[in-house]
Amino acid sequence: MTLLSINNSEDNENPLDLIEKVVSENNWPFDRYDSEEINVSVEGAWTRYQMWFAWKIENQALQFSCAFDFKVPKDKLSRIYELLAFINEKLWLGHFDIWPEEGMLMFRYSLLCSGGVSATIEQIEDLVEVALRECEKFYPAIHFMLWGNKTPKEALIAAMLETKGQA
Repeated sequence: MTLLSINNSEDNENPLDLIEKVVSENNWPFDRYDSEEINVSVEGAWTRYQMWFAWKIENQALQFSCAFDFKVPKDKLSRIYELLAFINEKLWLGHFDIWPEEGMLMFRYSLLCSGGVSATIEQIEDLVEVALRECEKFYPAIHFMLWGNKTPKEALIAAMLETKGQA
């Protein structure tokens, strides 16, 4: 396959500027370290999430992670990896992963902005919405497995049961 090299005179717009607008509109606390990183704190229904965005200009990619506010105990790592494999099979976008050095569980996604394409505010909003929805959706399964002594499969089944009607 031959790759074409087209020199664009304009650099892609930095998507962190859009992210800063989205988080400001939502009144979420954030820290922008420089032109390449921003950290955002978001309160979910189950826990607080730390969102980290990094703009990698050399790759023309926006790396994103949404970390849960707890650490996975080392003795549960093999079981959490099994649970994450089951969960990741159900996802269309992104994936769950562990940052092994810290034991941090997170949802991850990368948005490519190559070829002179810039991220849009709608893409950023969708990215954040998808991440929060998936984290909230699977939090009970993760909690059941880590602290409820359920197997990964039992935890996922228990968390996915949908109730009908109201009590």
